[in-house]
Amino acid sequence: MKGFGFPVGALLMLAGCVAATGGGIRSVALLDGAVVAAAPAGYCIAPGAGQRQADSAVVIMGRCSATGTAVPAVLTLTVGQGGSAGAMVGGGAALAGYFTSAEGRAALSRSGRAGDVEVLAATGVEDAFLLRVRDRMAGEYWRGIAGLRGRLVTVTAAGPEGQTLDPAKGRGLVEATLAALRRANAGASGGAVANQTATGG
Repeated sequence: MKGFGFPVGALLMLAGCVAATGGGIRSVALLDGAVVAAAPAGYCIAPGAGQRQADSAVVIMGRCSATGTAVPAVLTLTVGQGGSAGAMVGGGAALAGYFTSAEGRAALSRSGRAGDVEVLAATGVEDAFLLRVRDRMAGEYWRGIAGLRGRLVTVTAAGPEGQTLDPAKGRGLVEATLAALRRANAGASGGAVANQTATGG
């Protein structure tokens, strides 16, 4: 299991952690419609942020409006290659064992060094696996891991640069984003495209 660290630029980002002003992109099709990325209420996808590759993608989300009630946070969605959801087959116990091992902590680490990461909590919720992580370089954050349309997806909630996100709110945002992803991808055809305008928040 590779590529669980923060994308290089993901925390340099979003001035004030606002993805759009007034309105913005709430959902968008990725990888020729293989998966629809969707933001939770009050958050929007940041245009031009993240990365797109041939069979994987990284999407960055922030508050739709600086004047709304949404908590300042950076949400990072990573969509793995086709078939990568097989990593979930072993279940929560296997995932917990992996991510608390030196190899797993190195995979989570922004620096790639296992010693820089401490896994504070690991738990299964519905069809997802949640981790609370403390990274010497990236700070403390919650991350959710789930399978979506045959692909492994991860959702990370962290505070804007220089700020700390309350752990309870971070976990809530991860779970809300996973729920938005499930709704956006339920029964969608492979070529579906969904772009919606934010209503604020």
